[in-house]
Amino acid sequence: MNERNRELFALIPASLLVTAGFTAVFIQRNDLLSNLSLTYGLIFLALCLAAHLVLRVTLPHADPYLFALVAVLACFGLVMLYRLDEDFAREQAQWFVVGLIFFAATIIALRADHRVLERYRYLIASVGIVLLLLPRLGSPQNGAYLSFDMGPIAFQPAELAKIAIVIFLASYLRDTRQVLVVGARRFLGITFPPLKHLGPLLAVWGTAMVLLFVIQDLGSSLMFFGAFLALVYVATNRISFVLIGLGLFAVGARVLYAIRPTIENRVEAWLHPFDPALYDQQVGGSYQIAQSIFTQADGGLFGRGFGQAAIQLGNDPPILPAAHTDFIFPVIVNELGLLGGVAVLLVYLLIVERGFKTAMIATDSFSKLLATGLTAVLALQVFVIVGGVTKLIPLTGVTLPFVSYGGSSIVANFILLALLLLVSDRARREAQQA
Repeated sequence: MNERNRELFALIPASLLVTAGFTAVFIQRNDLLSNLSLTYGLIFLALCLAAHLVLRVTLPHADPYLFALVAVLACFGLVMLYRLDEDFAREQAQWFVVGLIFFAATIIALRADHRVLERYRYLIASVGIVLLLLPRLGSPQNGAYLSFDMGPIAFQPAELAKIAIVIFLASYLRDTRQVLVVGARRFLGITFPPLKHLGPLLAVWGTAMVLLFVIQDLGSSLMFFGAFLALVYVATNRISFVLIGLGLFAVGARVLYAIRPTIENRVEAWLHPFDPALYDQQVGGSYQIAQSIFTQADGGLFGRGFGQAAIQLGNDPPILPAAHTDFIFPVIVNELGLLGGVAVLLVYLLIVERGFKTAMIATDSFSKLLATGLTAVLALQVFVIVGGVTKLIPLTGVTLPFVSYGGSSIVANFILLALLLLVSDRARREAQQA
């Protein structure tokens, strides 16, 4: 069975999950079955088949599991959002269609050779930096500048900027990795990159610090700098470069912690989520993280069942704020239990595994670094949001890819997926021809 046929059969369980999920929600709400669940499942399958046909025609050798795994996450998100609010689910479905359009457009535009992106690396990097600073023109949310309003639509520029930054870094490190390795010098037992090539490391470090200082977005800072360190390690195979980068980030974060109250509040809320003074604090308090911990603990091993999570009682303020975006994972754990939460994380782990496998089989340096960076930034985004709501790290404002409500997240992550599949198709085709 070839790659595309395996992908086709793998899409069927995802569509069945949509049908089963909506059936469970309808039964919980009205205690009856509805044909709507089957209709939603068929619509979802039709959309996935349309994307599958694009892949069959343009990228016949691409990884057969990546798109199917993303479809599983998307159906999970649609069902959970419908359970929370039908309007959110309806808008998310519309953005899912838009994301598929951008997915197909990216593949069609770059199907001849995705490496053409290298020619425009500085332009792409400039666009990425501008996108990162755009939220400063808007108003803060919980002390951080995360979104930018374009008329009736609010989007998070960091979602698109992460792709631009990864493309630039992959291209730059492809050209300089040999110089970084050959020109490295040892000092006090530590291998340092040559001084004249420290510029990119310092520039990305500075960008991460700017994010922390100007827009106070801890999550995006961790994503960008973490992806950069992953690329540096793959390009040079020098763990010392990564340790130097981590040291720079730690020093910068500590300095900004002392001068930025918002960052200090986030850390204090993380360290003391049940402190009464922090719990009642309106901005930068610990109410969200404390409620997240309670919600997940309430789910137990098997969960309370679809529609059973207590999100809001009457007209009172939400028990779990932003349940459709930042805190959708605690809702999943509450309703499906620890097993359901682990199942979602396993799907992400499979996507990450396929992404890194694509990087391993890529034959040219740019493709290898591009696949590594894209996979790393996706993995870090999942780690940042899940780690935040489980109190592993300070809480941040990023979304759970393909699951949380958010149009910019859906579109950006579908573009990311398209780039991974472009790299995969070329690598697999060359391997078969060898």
